[in-house]
Amino acid sequence: MDNFWSSGLVSGASVSPEFPPHVVGRMEIGIISDTHGLVRPEVYEAFEGVDLILHAGDIGSIDVILELEPIAPVKAVVGNVDVDLGPRFKEEMSFEVQKRTFHLQHILKNFPEEKEAFAQHAKNTTSPPHLNPLPRGGEDESPSPSISEIFIFGHSHKPMNHQAGTTLYFNPGSAGPRRFKLPITVGRITLDKSKVTGKIISLES
Repeated sequence: MDNFWSSGLVSGASVSPEFPPHVVGRMEIGIISDTHGLVRPEVYEAFEGVDLILHAGDIGSIDVILELEPIAPVKAVVGNVDVDLGPRFKEEMSFEVQKRTFHLQHILKNFPEEKEAFAQHAKNTTSPPHLNPLPRGGEDESPSPSISEIFIFGHSHKPMNHQAGTTLYFNPGSAGPRRFKLPITVGRITLDKSKVTGKIISLES
């Protein structure tokens, strides 16, 4: 398992400034994926006040990471289109923060045996099981006191904020160029001592 405060860079030389040794109490995490080289201006408002940003791959350009870093430190993994970034970033990572285990990857995979059925559903479904289309500028939010494991992924461009048992499966959707008629979204996860809240945020006004 990776050290939470380490970078996502394979070389170990973080692009981001040094992370603080720990964050006490409430923690806000911005979740983004499938930027494909584009950081929309709306991302800055959506990520206002976050302590950390997780990028779930298909970054598109190192410039995306450099644009996000003034907001908060960034941990990122590569996606299937990030051929040029492969030497710099890992394909997946796991880390623990505030007693919750995070798994960051681009394509949903490597599930414990008891979660394989949901994993297959999540990869193959054309309609996320929990999520109706967001209104323009709208949010989808689901607080839970029982979440101990969080899978962050992307690739499908379809937002997902779904709890199965004590596990949260979270796909922020795509924040990059529009694909077909899919929404333009990012996500936020709030860690409190007593609960975890996942939120999908539309970037369309």
